[in-house]
Amino acid sequence: MKAVRFSQFGGPEVLQIVDLPDPHPGPGQVRIAVRAAGVNPGDWKKRQGLMDGELPQTLGHEAAGVVDELGAGVADVAVGDRVFGFSADGAAQAELAVLSWYAPIPPSLDFPGAAALPAAIETATRALDQLGAGSGSTLLINGASGSVGSAAVQLAVVRGARVIGTASPASHEYLRSLGAEPVAYGEGLAGRVRALAPGGVDLALDVAGSGVLPELIELAGGTGNVVTVADFGGAREHGVRFSSSDAAGRAVHVLGEIGELIESGRFWLPVAQAAKGRTLEPVIGALADWGRSVGTEADTVQGG
Repeated sequence: MKAVRFSQFGGPEVLQIVDLPDPHPGPGQVRIAVRAAGVNPGDWKKRQGLMDGELPQTLGHEAAGVVDELGAGVADVAVGDRVFGFSADGAAQAELAVLSWYAPIPPSLDFPGAAALPAAIETATRALDQLGAGSGSTLLINGASGSVGSAAVQLAVVRGARVIGTASPASHEYLRSLGAEPVAYGEGLAGRVRALAPGGVDLALDVAGSGVLPELIELAGGTGNVVTVADFGGAREHGVRFSSSDAAGRAVHVLGEIGELIESGRFWLPVAQAAKGRTLEPVIGALADWGRSVGTEADTVQGG
């Protein structure tokens, strides 16, 4: 199969399309002919040598496609089904990918839209689970208009929480459409939040990593009520929980839950950008330096 790989660290120019042996699923896994793969911040961090020093490396942790091979014990999907999910070995930017965690693609969703979901909804769900966000709580989300923030807003609203979200004024109407009360980020944030919630908030989630943890701690009444997914250094400095899939385990249960929310109109996640093509070149071209989740459609890259 064709796959994206790099053998040295650097810019997009180090990415290559190479021939690799076809992968095969193990017990409980499925293999898909990839129709769309997600591009995330971890991809360019890996490429620059900021996460893993081993070489060579493949790329891609989330993908959507058509099942073409089943691992032992798999009975919940069949060959030919449309599914999306996570590649445990980080090799989803390829013609074929093995998914360790997966779910059927909701009927109303296309392949790029499905490929953009896994990282955003898993990160958001994991953080909300750690915070215990639910009915009756007021949650402040810093960086609410990005992919993870947008997912967190909607999933928190579904749980019955009141959500206040920070974003630039241009994104305020968008946040309202998701069910959040928007506030502008920047200097004076605490005052603007208290104008909406005079007693502060119950919980705070930092998605943006913009150096606001002290304000979030003050507004939420202590470090125990704050989680960040974006500011590792700040979390250590201020004693705040840093949420990562390595530390907390993945909230993969949301993969099987999101379809009902999408089909009932209670959740949607726009694809930031999609690059289409008949080869893998779009993955290493237009989207190589993106630092956010996007769906990258390789609409005719099929395994046979």
